[in-house]
Amino acid sequence: MMNMDFIRKLPIPKDVKEQFPISEEIKKIKAAKDKEIADVFKGRSDKFILVIGPCSADREDAVMDYICRLAKVQEQVKDKLILIPRIYTNKPRTTGQGYKGMVHQPDPTKGEDMLEGIIAIRKLHTRAVNETGLVCADEMLYPENHRYLSDILSYVAIGARSVEDQQHRLTASGLEIPVGMKNPTGGDYSVMLNSITAAQSSHTFLYRGWECRSKGNPLAHAILRGYVDRRGVSHPNYHYEDLASLYEMYSSKGLENVAVIVDSNHCNSGKQYLEQIRICNEVLHSMRHNADINSFVKGFMIESYIEDGAQKVDGGEYGKSITDPCLGWEKSEKLILSIADQLR
Repeated sequence: MMNMDFIRKLPIPKDVKEQFPISEEIKKIKAAKDKEIADVFKGRSDKFILVIGPCSADREDAVMDYICRLAKVQEQVKDKLILIPRIYTNKPRTTGQGYKGMVHQPDPTKGEDMLEGIIAIRKLHTRAVNETGLVCADEMLYPENHRYLSDILSYVAIGARSVEDQQHRLTASGLEIPVGMKNPTGGDYSVMLNSITAAQSSHTFLYRGWECRSKGNPLAHAILRGYVDRRGVSHPNYHYEDLASLYEMYSSKGLENVAVIVDSNHCNSGKQYLEQIRICNEVLHSMRHNADINSFVKGFMIESYIEDGAQKVDGGEYGKSITDPCLGWEKSEKLILSIADQLR
């Protein structure tokens, strides 16, 4: 017996995609952007990637406002940067409590409604590409949910709490877009590298009731996000020595497309969101002083929204994060332009 209630049977991804299809124009935009992004990870392009946006996508109007602003900046930096908006619609919760993202609560001030949530996230991701021409990123918190957005997303992150999970690793091995594997919360590089190895390999496994065989994903790569020690104290792993050490470990594995994205928030900043500016500048400095690091670091992950900081779920302030604190728009725009100026 199971101690749970089965509320209702949700529509399968195929049915949702048929009810809310994407246009041929969106398909063309995604195909072109996917190639442009893949070329960075394959070393065929010197462009730098910024996966940037709110900690969580809480409301459609503010998220779209933010992405439209981002699209204007993308045009200014298109020769050097590829901006991939974060539309994170699933949120891991350390204790299981709190706002779990738009897929659970399309309106964070109301109760959970997974059906409305699935529809809301598909509409938001579709609208973002359609209105701005920017393809977006989301976190794969639930591997079985990926298919609801698989025709729209161009970047997926596997979180620190999920990176050791077999289903996340094997599902990542069946995707054709870049999948960033974060170091686990304890910071062990070998766990992250094992995840990348698994994601780059072929597997037979169970997925959504099917026996599947994946082909392996050569675009699976590392994300450094800092870690927490046994006493619960945060430590960074973006410094020169951290990057050099990971590069040596990574290169010895014989993996394809050796690459890392540096997450400038989370444990790297100790959730002090203003530190993201300094952290990005320090990593760029390391890149200028070491050719291996320069080729290894492919971009940053930055938590950014319209207003600085964070608020409670019922705070009501437009464009201000209801989860982790984010860098406000003015500082974010200035940082994007500064990063572009510093790239060779």
